[in-house]
Amino acid sequence: MGDSDNTTTLPSVTRRQVLAGTIAATTTWTLEGSASAGDAGRGYAPGDPALALWREWQAACKLTEQLCRKQQRLETRLVESVGFPCVTVRLSAGEDVTIHTLEALKDVLGKGREMAALRDEAEAAFVAHQARWDAAAEEGGYTAARRAEREAGKRAQDLMEALSTTPATTLAGVAGKFDAVLREGEAWAESSEFPWPQIRSALSDLVRMVQEKLHE
Repeated sequence: MGDSDNTTTLPSVTRRQVLAGTIAATTTWTLEGSASAGDAGRGYAPGDPALALWREWQAACKLTEQLCRKQQRLETRLVESVGFPCVTVRLSAGEDVTIHTLEALKDVLGKGREMAALRDEAEAAFVAHQARWDAAAEEGGYTAARRAEREAGKRAQDLMEALSTTPATTLAGVAGKFDAVLREGEAWAESSEFPWPQIRSALSDLVRMVQEKLHE
């Protein structure tokens, strides 16, 4: 069964809204302009390691989202053609229960001898359905797309960690750090609560300062 956990998307992807919102778009435009200006005398030298990491992180996030959308499209086709691996069993009370994992199957049917035949039959049906899913996922490209998404998501996480420990040498680099924290944090928490409004305000101030330097 390997990589088939029947989860539609990774949490880091489903909860992240990459490049969403006016502030994110403005920050991106401003920091890209700063990085390409190449004027060390104005305080936004392109050699800022934090700014360089921010750009790599942003690219990794974009790629992760693109791959997420691709694997979601492939998964939709897979569900329509094969269906999520599952088995439906009828309990002694006459109730039909659809089960999606072997662990859940064992929990529902227990380990008693009286359920052994039903349990063996249900397990065999589930394993067969899982095998059909795995084969179709491999053939249709879903397995590869999911693996690529995970790798891209892991790279984005690694870059975020590196960014948090890399000193910024310019205002643009500081703004990039704020931008990454804001977008990552807002995707996981209620964005109207502390400290996100305060961070948005500080980021807006930094972006304005960078813009002013760009036009000096």
